Amino acid sequence: MALSSFRRTLDSAADLAALIGTPSELAIKKERMELDQHMRTFLAESPFVLVGTVGRDGRLDVSPRGDAPGIATVIDSKTLVIPERAGNRRADSLRNIIETGRVGLLFMRPGTAETLRVNGRACVMRDEEFLVPLTVQGKTPQVAIGVEIEECFLQCGKALIRSKLWEGLTSSCPSALPDFAQILADQTQIDGQTAETLRVHIEESYTNRLY
Repeated sequence: MALSSFRRTLDSAADLAALIGTPSELAIKKERMELDQHMRTFLAESPFVLVGTVGRDGRLDVSPRGDAPGIATVIDSKTLVIPERAGNRRADSLRNIIETGRVGLLFMRPGTAETLRVNGRACVMRDEEFLVPLTVQGKTPQVAIGVEIEECFLQCGKALIRSKLWEGLTSSCPSALPDFAQILADQTQIDGQTAETLRVHIEESYTNRLY
């Protein structure tokens, strides 16, 4: 079955917006060009990331990376380093990054419905001053992914709630991360909107508007 088998497809972003609507002020204002303290805390507690890349020929790849919490080292508010641990040597993600220098990241924290999305430029690097601190069990990664952040934001938890991915899981690690409502209130600073009003909004959305 080919894509041509689908008869009712959308052909423009305008058609899509007319069908599903446009993003709210909250959804727009939460996007940032660099990490804030909440995002830094999320990254420090995240042991897992999905790495999305595209090659010069359009070849796509999404692959997982897992490590101890803090899988991405924060160099500064615009720069991350993700170690490349031992694997199957396919290196699809690394080849794509070498070819196009682009990456999309989705960080996850066990037990937390919200995820952190980071998009930007990337390189495959071998700088020892960044690789040596990433040594685990006496093994220093040969290379790492360097990321220059262009946009980042926390994604609401509806997808993970629908999937029941963390159902029954209680994180054993104490968290310094405030709840999603407090983070959004800090990031968006919308007049008349507080963490408490956002808490009510988020709870209603997660309870009544999953589908």
